[in-house]
Amino acid sequence: MIRSAVLCVLLLYYTDLCAQEIIELSKVEAETIFLEQNLRLLSEKLEIESQQAEVIQARLWPNPEFSVGEINLWENNTVEPSPPFFNNFGRNQQVAFEINQLIETAGKRKKRIALEEIDVSKSEQVFEKTLRNLKLELRLLLTELQYLKLSKDIHQNLLTNLSTLLRAFENQMQLGHLSRATFARLKAEELQIQKKILELDRFTDDIQKELRLLMRFPPTIQLVITDEKFNTQIPELENHSLLQLFDNAKENRPDYQLVLLEETYSENQLKYEKALRIPDVEFGITYDRNGSTMLDFVGVGMSFELPIFNRNKGNILQAQINIEKAEIEREQTELEIQNQVYLSYQVLRQALDFYHSIDENYERELDDLLENYTQNFSSKNLSLLEYIDFLDTYLTNKIILLDAQKEIEIKREEFYHVLGYEL
Repeated sequence: MIRSAVLCVLLLYYTDLCAQEIIELSKVEAETIFLEQNLRLLSEKLEIESQQAEVIQARLWPNPEFSVGEINLWENNTVEPSPPFFNNFGRNQQVAFEINQLIETAGKRKKRIALEEIDVSKSEQVFEKTLRNLKLELRLLLTELQYLKLSKDIHQNLLTNLSTLLRAFENQMQLGHLSRATFARLKAEELQIQKKILELDRFTDDIQKELRLLMRFPPTIQLVITDEKFNTQIPELENHSLLQLFDNAKENRPDYQLVLLEETYSENQLKYEKALRIPDVEFGITYDRNGSTMLDFVGVGMSFELPIFNRNKGNILQAQINIEKAEIEREQTELEIQNQVYLSYQVLRQALDFYHSIDENYERELDDLLENYTQNFSSKNLSLLEYIDFLDTYLTNKIILLDAQKEIEIKREEFYHVLGYEL
C-alpha cells in the first residue's frame, strides 16, 4: 500500500511539476518508504553485490597458457624429410606446441577467497552503519517536523482565542466602550503570534527539504506526520542493566563488528603472506615436431621459483603490525561504545525524570485556565496586564511541556542509535 502511494506521488510529480501535493504518513510509514527509496542505501547495496563479485573472481582457477613456437617459414634442406601434417601442409617443417598450467601451493587460493569473503562482510557492516546513521537522521527530522506541527498548533490555538476576542473588542471600541490602547496592545500580541507561526513555517520548509532528499520525494511534496503525540514511555529501560547494554551494543553495533572483521582480516592476511613464501608450481606439456632426434616429441615438465632472495619478509612483518593495530582499534572502539552507552543512558533517564516530575494533568489545567482567563477578561474581571501576562505564561509553559516530550523522543532515538538496536 505504501509503495503504491509512493508511485502515485511520483506520477503526479511528473504530470504536473507546479502542483503542491500533501501526503500524510505516520512515522513508521515514512521510515518504510525511506528504506525502499533512499538512494544512498541503494548505492551501498550495489557495493555489497560488487564485493560479492570479487569472491566469485577469487574462486576461479588461473587459465592454462598455450604457446606455439619454433616454426620455420622457409624450407630447410639440411633436415631429414618429414611427412606433412595433412595433405601437403607442414612437410619438412618444424613446430612446437606447449601448454602450461599454474598450480598455486600452500592453499593460497582458499586464503584469498577467505579474504574476499571478509571484505563482503565488511561491506555489509558498512551498509548497516550507513543505514543506522541515515535512520537516526530521518527519525530526528521526523521528530522535528512533528514538534514544529505541534508547536504551531499551540500558537494557532492561542491565535484563535485572540482573534475571537479582538473581533468582539473591535465592535466595543467602535462604540466607545473600549480604549484604542487596549485594542492595540491585544493586536500587537496577535501579530507577535502570527510572526512566530511564520517562523515555524520557515523551519518546517527546511525540514521538508531534507526529508524529501532522504525519502526520494519530488520537491512538490509536503509531508504531514499523522502522529498526534510523542511517546514519553520507555518501560523496557528498567529491565536492562548497564553491563547487559554494553554487551548488546558491542554485538549489534556495525562499527564494532567492522573492527572485529578488520582484526580477522589482518590475521588471514598474515596467513596469506606466509603462504606466498612457498613457490607456486607450473606444469607443462610440450609437443615438438622435427625439433629433436624424434619426429614427434611429447614431453612433460615443471617450473617454480627458488625462494632464495625474496622470502616475503616485508609483507609478513606488515601483516603482523596490522594485527596489532587492529587489536588496539578494537579496544578503543569498545571503550568508546561503553562511554557512549553510559552517557546516552544517563541523559535519557534525566529527560524522562524531568517530564514525569510534572503533574500529568498540568497541560489540561493550562488549557482550562486559558479559557477561564479569556472569559474573565471579556467580562472585564481581569486587567489587560493580567491577561497578557497569563498569555505569556501559558505559551511558555506549553512550549516547555512540548520541549520535554520532544527531548525524550530525541534522546530515545540517540540511545537506540548508540545501542545499535531498539529495546
